[in-house]
Amino acid sequence: MCVCVSLWHVRTLGSALGEERGGEREGRRQGAGVANRRAAAAACSLNLAAISSSLLSLFTATHRYDHHQKEFQDGFGHGFTTRLSSAGLVYKHFGREVVEKLLNADTHPKATPRPAPGAVIEAVYLATYRSFMEAVDAIDNGVNRFPGAGPPVYASSTDLAARVGGLNPAWNDDQSDSAANAGFARAVAMTGEAFSDAVLYTARSWLPARKLVEEAVAGRFGVDPSGGVMLLSHFCPWKSHLFEMEAEDGALAANPVKFCLFQDDREGAWRVQTVPVTPASFENRVSLPTPLCGLRGEELDAAAAAGVAGVTPPAGGIFIHVSGFTGGHKSREGALAYAQAALAAEKAGGQ
Repeated sequence: MCVCVSLWHVRTLGSALGEERGGEREGRRQGAGVANRRAAAAACSLNLAAISSSLLSLFTATHRYDHHQKEFQDGFGHGFTTRLSSAGLVYKHFGREVVEKLLNADTHPKATPRPAPGAVIEAVYLATYRSFMEAVDAIDNGVNRFPGAGPPVYASSTDLAARVGGLNPAWNDDQSDSAANAGFARAVAMTGEAFSDAVLYTARSWLPARKLVEEAVAGRFGVDPSGGVMLLSHFCPWKSHLFEMEAEDGALAANPVKFCLFQDDREGAWRVQTVPVTPASFENRVSLPTPLCGLRGEELDAAAAAGVAGVTPPAGGIFIHVSGFTGGHKSREGALAYAQAALAAEKAGGQ
C-alpha cells in the first residue's frame, strides 16, 4: 500500500470516528456514522509515525488537513459544494496520485492501459469523489442527505462510516488503547479495500460504459421516433453517464431520454427501465403504465391485451414493478411496447 493511500485511510477513519474529551465515551451520530475520536486519534498517531519524516514535513509545512477550524468552508471544487473533511482534503490534494498508482498497479484483464492516460486518471479521480468520497465528507460534516422535499444532495453507495464506527470497542468492552488500536487496524484494512474497489470499479467498469451510453443516445430516434427510448447494446452503468451528457448537451436535455432498454445477460429476457428525475431519485420521469404495474406473467399479458393509450404490447410479459420503474418481457419488441405505451399515455395526459 502506498504512503498516500495509507494516509487517506488514516484520515478516512479520522472522519468516521470521534473522540469524547473528558472520560466517558459517548459516540456522536453523524448521518449514518457513529463517531468516536479517541480510537482514531490513538491510531492516527501510530500510522503517522510510520510516514517518512520528509513527507510528514511536507504535509505540516504546506497543507493543514484539519477541517475543524470555524472559518474553514472549502469544498472539492469541480461543481461539488460539500464541505471537505480531513479525508476529502487529503483526496483533493493527493487523490490524483493515489488513483494513478492504483491504476498503474492494476493487473486485471479489464485494467486501463499502463501507464494510465491523464484523461483517464482525471475522470476516475472526479468520479470516485462523486460516488465515494463526497459521502465521507458529508457524513463527517453532518450534512443532511435529504434536506426537505428536494433530491438528495450527495450520493451514498456505502455506509462506510457506520461500518467503521462499529469497529470501536463497545461501552462494556475492553477500553484500552490496544483494543482501540486493534479496531483501527481492522478499519484501515476495510476502508482501504472499499476505497480501492471504488477506484478500480470506476476505471474498469463505469468509465468504459460511457461509449455504450453515447451510442445508445445517438441511436435513440431509430428505436422510437420520439427519442424517448434508448437501447443499450449491452447492459452497463448508464444513469450517471446519461445525466452527465444531458448537462453537456442542451438539445438532449430539452428532449430527454425517458426509458432505457437492455437485454438481461443471465436470462436472455429484455428489461425496460425508467430514467429517474435525478440520478439518486426514486421518482420517475415517466412511469410504466399504471394498469400494468404490479402484474406478472399471464395476468400481465391479459391486462396488456386490452391496450394502453392505443398501444397493445405482445404476449410474453414477465413482470412490471408495482412502482412502475422497471419491467421485463421475453422479447425486445414487448419491452419497447411497454415504454411506448407509457409515452403514449403521458402524451394523452394520463397513465
